Amino acid sequence: MAIDINPSILSSDFSDLRGELEKISTADMAHIDVMDNHFVPNLTFGPPVVERIQAISPIPLDAHLMIADADRNAPVYAEIGCASVTFHAEAAAAPVRLARELRKLGAKASLALKPATPIEPFIDLLGEFDQILIMTVEPGFGGQKFLDVCLPKIRRTREAISASGLEIRLQVDGGVSASTIDRVVDAGADVLVAGSAVYGAEDAAAAISELRTLAAAHTH
Repeated sequence: MAIDINPSILSSDFSDLRGELEKISTADMAHIDVMDNHFVPNLTFGPPVVERIQAISPIPLDAHLMIADADRNAPVYAEIGCASVTFHAEAAAAPVRLARELRKLGAKASLALKPATPIEPFIDLLGEFDQILIMTVEPGFGGQKFLDVCLPKIRRTREAISASGLEIRLQVDGGVSASTIDRVVDAGADVLVAGSAVYGAEDAAAAISELRTLAAAHTH
């Protein structure tokens, strides 16, 4: 199981996004946290900025939409060209229909769950998604402490994916660092979002390399 490292630019210097994206050019994807100040109490990027990021990024974009009314608002990010578009189960009235629309537009469809949202209602729908994102912090702010209470849900999700026989990625976002990556990978995650662990390091590329090495040591 190959482990992907997707640094979150939420922890980057927004005054130099081109330079900050270049720092993570050795990563698999750039994780873009889109917040609307409705679904979460913070405001970051909208479609025009993400479209510009898409145009200058050296690696594909992994858009994490923490926005209300995902059914209406998510498809534009696939149209912009984001390689993967993640919407929250809590913000979608028709998640299967939305996932199919995203796929039709050429993006990978990913379903995100807040820490308190169980995976069980979605197990029979796994085949509709390319990825499941388990939040290990409450969405809305970077730099939060990893919630160990989410580890059992990661394990249950990995077990359900394995039982399905489908190729579905399992992403974890929130507090992933050199000190927590062993628990996350042991639980079954194979796509790791790291923000401050990468951008807070003196050398972002070295931090990405270290996370890859640590993850590989715990890959089953």
